[in-house]
Amino acid sequence: MGRDTVVLGAYFISSILFILGVKSLTHPDSARRGMQMAALGMLVAIVGTLFLHEIVTFRWIIIGLIVGSIIGYPLGMWVPMTAMPERIAISHTFGSLAASLVGVAEYYNAYNLAPAHGVAHIEMAALGLEVLFGSLTVTGSFMACGKLQGFVTEKSVIYPFQNETNIGMFAIAVLMFFYLLVVPGAQLVFYAMVILATLLGVLMVLPIGGADMPVLLSLFNAYTGLAAAATGFALNNYVLIITGALDGASGFILSVAMSKAMNRSFTNVLFGAFGSGAAAAGEARSAEGLTVKPITVEDAAMQLAYAREVIIVPGYGMAVAQCQHQVRELSDLIERRGGEVKFAIHPVAGRMPGHMNVLLAEVDIPYARLYGMEDINPEFNQADVALVIGANDVVNPAAKDSPGSPIYGMPILNVEEARSVIVLKRSMNPGFAGIENELFYRDKTFMLFGDAKDSLGKLISEMKNV
Repeated sequence: MGRDTVVLGAYFISSILFILGVKSLTHPDSARRGMQMAALGMLVAIVGTLFLHEIVTFRWIIIGLIVGSIIGYPLGMWVPMTAMPERIAISHTFGSLAASLVGVAEYYNAYNLAPAHGVAHIEMAALGLEVLFGSLTVTGSFMACGKLQGFVTEKSVIYPFQNETNIGMFAIAVLMFFYLLVVPGAQLVFYAMVILATLLGVLMVLPIGGADMPVLLSLFNAYTGLAAAATGFALNNYVLIITGALDGASGFILSVAMSKAMNRSFTNVLFGAFGSGAAAAGEARSAEGLTVKPITVEDAAMQLAYAREVIIVPGYGMAVAQCQHQVRELSDLIERRGGEVKFAIHPVAGRMPGHMNVLLAEVDIPYARLYGMEDINPEFNQADVALVIGANDVVNPAAKDSPGSPIYGMPILNVEEARSVIVLKRSMNPGFAGIENELFYRDKTFMLFGDAKDSLGKLISEMKNV
């Protein structure tokens, strides 16, 4: 069996494993198996690549495998679930950086180490897309990680003519790309395009606030996939083409789903500066004169202890407080007393797609008790208590009742329809959208202020004595 046959066979097997892995990720019950198949597919692809004729020495490959393993193992095993959005963002940075460096190296080799060869027009198209999307995603994903981690402000950063500047820079980068298709040897234009795309990644993320992070992460996932697919075309590597196309398509579909869940378009996410400006300020003033009703731990525990149906709504505040273990203990306690507990998961709750699902799965809450927005909304009017833990904008009735609100039209969880609503919240600070939550001032809503982890611990202790 020749080397080419081994390589093609490995790529074929790994491609099947990648496709089956992505398919398995569509349901929580099979998601773990899907990740295992994808990991196996990557291992097969790496082993197959080692048989390529182009490999002259394995020294740098072995060094890369060792360094990558040293970095990758802690990222996979030691990073807490609460920091998973940041980890995913930095993974996009690494992936797009690899694609960009390959593209730059291929171009440099063609015109400096083997100048007689040059780059064909078709190959230039692949290299151009590779470095354009790759460079943009390197800095964009790093900025997203910074906003999530807190070393870059998570608020929208707005300056005059920002959208015009970003659109103009992107248009210039695209014009450079088309110029290179005609004149591939224009090295100055090529490197200028790389620098411009790198700068654009920073400027594109600055106006995007924390509320849009789920869409942004899935969009950068699509960009990374496109860069990887272009790398495959540039290197004539079939498995890169297939996996890049899978990554790009799935990321784009997920971005569409996230935008739909927020009732917003891509352009609005990228250029809308969600939660900034006069509209948000006007919504904040609408709460003047209204008061909230605090509730004691004892009264909240009494309601939960005798409730027949409780719907728990987790939000980013649950992730910040790292109280998913207490949530599990509380739900078990309610069920031991004869109550039924369901979890309402909004598509954009948290900081990445599926963030709440991941946190709840970490404490072994059965998938059967996790309900999507469409499935759980009809259940709220039958619930005795809706317990909101750190969620804000995804339960704000302003999305349905206030046409002037920046979140108007966004599908929300119908928490206000429950017989009683208990909200665990540290303070009355607004959510990522920067507006007041009308739910907090409703007659049926009671506020339990304090750190969510501490409040849940007190609730659990009190319920045991009821």
